[in-house]
Amino acid sequence: MTISQPRERRAHFTLQNVVFGKLANAEMQYPSGMSIPLRLHYAPDNASLCVRLALEELGLPYETTLVDRAIQAHKSPAYLALNPNGLIPVLETPQGAIFETGAILMWLADRNARLMPAVDAPERIYATQWMFWLANTLHPTLRMLFYPAQYVDGDTGPVHKKATERLVSHLDLLSAAQTTPWLEDDAPTIHACYLGPMLRWAALYGGGDAWFQLQDWPRLEAFAKRLEARDTVKKAALAEGLGPTPFSAPAPCNPPEGSML
Repeated sequence: MTISQPRERRAHFTLQNVVFGKLANAEMQYPSGMSIPLRLHYAPDNASLCVRLALEELGLPYETTLVDRAIQAHKSPAYLALNPNGLIPVLETPQGAIFETGAILMWLADRNARLMPAVDAPERIYATQWMFWLANTLHPTLRMLFYPAQYVDGDTGPVHKKATERLVSHLDLLSAAQTTPWLEDDAPTIHACYLGPMLRWAALYGGGDAWFQLQDWPRLEAFAKRLEARDTVKKAALAEGLGPTPFSAPAPCNPPEGSML
């Protein structure tokens, strides 16, 4: 089977992007019985990066549509028709559009029987537990850290301070966990696709390196270095302008299109 390369769509998100286009090659066969490519609605260095990493690891054909945050395209009627929350990402699939980063990652893993233990595997219980922890505990804490004004009126200092404390406690807990073999596993997982970008964002957007040093958690630093050494990750990093060490020593993104904010 020949795997197509992801096609970067340079146009801004418009209503016409909601409709699937015709295949460039009508004879192309897609994995898992798909008859049309997947379409990732993304913005550089946003949560869509987690999904891009998984798509690259799976070797699935997909195309991207830029959601231009500079013009609030994620709040447009066309985008809200795909994700009424107005958040990035959305993945369009043959079964319809799906939002929520964790849900997309688990859908991809289960549909392709990779990146996550099988449903009947003994290790599935802890894999599921930590996947929900990433989505429901770590990720919301980062959102509070980055967007405190969304959680309180007036002085955001206390919210930012509490979110910072929570983040440190979360990373302490994760670093000490005994049921997270994916932190050392050379094989890719959806957990790695999710955690890598979140370590990056914590360093870049949460308050600067004066408070966040990944070296404080050697296990997580080793994980970040191992992840960014993968060819699939290098490809995704190049597509979004993330630099050579996007997770262990991140620099602000310099994307070929769009903006992080």
